[in-house]
Amino acid sequence: MTLTGLHVPLITPFDRSGAVALDALEALAHQALDDGARGLVALGTTAEPSSLTPVEQQAVLGVVTRVSRERHAPLVVGANTPQALQALADHPEVVASLTVVPSFVRPGEEGALAYLTRLAADSPVPLVVYDIPYRTGQYLSAGTLRRLADVPGVVGLKYAAGGINADTVELFADLPADLAILGGDDAFISPLLALGAHGGILASAHVATAEFARLIDAWHAGDVAVARALGGRLGQLSAALFAEPNPTVVKAVLHAQGRIPTPDVRLPLLPAHPDSTSAALTAVERLPATQRA
Repeated sequence: MTLTGLHVPLITPFDRSGAVALDALEALAHQALDDGARGLVALGTTAEPSSLTPVEQQAVLGVVTRVSRERHAPLVVGANTPQALQALADHPEVVASLTVVPSFVRPGEEGALAYLTRLAADSPVPLVVYDIPYRTGQYLSAGTLRRLADVPGVVGLKYAAGGINADTVELFADLPADLAILGGDDAFISPLLALGAHGGILASAHVATAEFARLIDAWHAGDVAVARALGGRLGQLSAALFAEPNPTVVKAVLHAQGRIPTPDVRLPLLPAHPDSTSAALTAVERLPATQRA
């Protein structure tokens, strides 16, 4: 299995009572697929999973698995512990888990590799490893990522190194076989695709979904002129949507567009500042009319 194309890591919308707005979640999932997303991600970090109760997490998973089943779309689910991974065995729609490199403890590259190897060996579904060192505190070099590609049960990498550096160039210069590399830094998705990324897991693609899908297709088809122009515009949009902690600005824009009932997030996140929301909406308006959500 090689995951390619655009995958949207769904937010968790809340209604005015503070409960999860399951109808809005279902609508977002369908619209993402209607607009060109290849697959969905449930309970990823964009979904604020640590603020959801176990009952709420199961409700979210129930909605997104149903949509994925109805639409025959691949579903990736955030799961970072042996217990969370085992729970996915009951959901045949789930093609992989999105599993973050161990955070905070900084176990070293060898420790991170050993832990992910153990998780993959015991997991009922393959792993897409989420490498985001500016949040986890644990950097993985290109050499370690290549070793990770050889681990049985690891099928993908959500790559969010915080930009393009020497390890990025080294990794993409000789892509590991049978490892799907999906860009996870929204503002840098265009250069990552130019280097050879298979697709992206992009929170920004809640907005202008069709154009993020088109960007991926353009780079894969070698249509450089279209990809460069579109990548620049979408990079600016992503920067605006990530001006504050994800998914605060994304939610504010979706609420302003009438797609979710409130812009609310749960602590420790705070709602986006009106100026950030206004800047993001302006970035949306600057897209050509055919590129708007």
